[in-house]
Amino acid sequence: MRHQIKRGRHGLIALDRMIFMATRIPPVPKTPPATKPARDDGDSVVLERRPQKTAPPQMYQVVMLNDDYTPMEFVVVVIQEYFNKDRETATQIMLKIHLDGRGVCGVYSRDLAATKVNQVMEAAHQAGHPLQCVSEPVE
Repeated sequence: MRHQIKRGRHGLIALDRMIFMATRIPPVPKTPPATKPARDDGDSVVLERRPQKTAPPQMYQVVMLNDDYTPMEFVVVVIQEYFNKDRETATQIMLKIHLDGRGVCGVYSRDLAATKVNQVMEAAHQAGHPLQCVSEPVE
């Protein structure tokens, strides 16, 4: 049997083989014959499917760390702007950071916590302050 060969942009193509492959009808898969279920003797057990409960996502707390150079007012403004706290709450968090060396600004999912950390670090960098902020898993 002689094949018709054509040069295409992807190399040589056997036309008769392609036409055969493209026009051949696929075989019908064999299915087992349908059978009636056996008669129930009354001692059957029915298992109930219980819906699987997914665990809530791991939460992360965004923590600001104290330093001796960042002004307290800047920390208050950052907490208000990026963590949506009122001035009084932001001041309380800032004082906790100042007195304890660290303070939790909020608890979020991992992605949101990472975004908050990046926003705070970028704002501090733009203002020329060495303020540090990290996220850590809530225990």
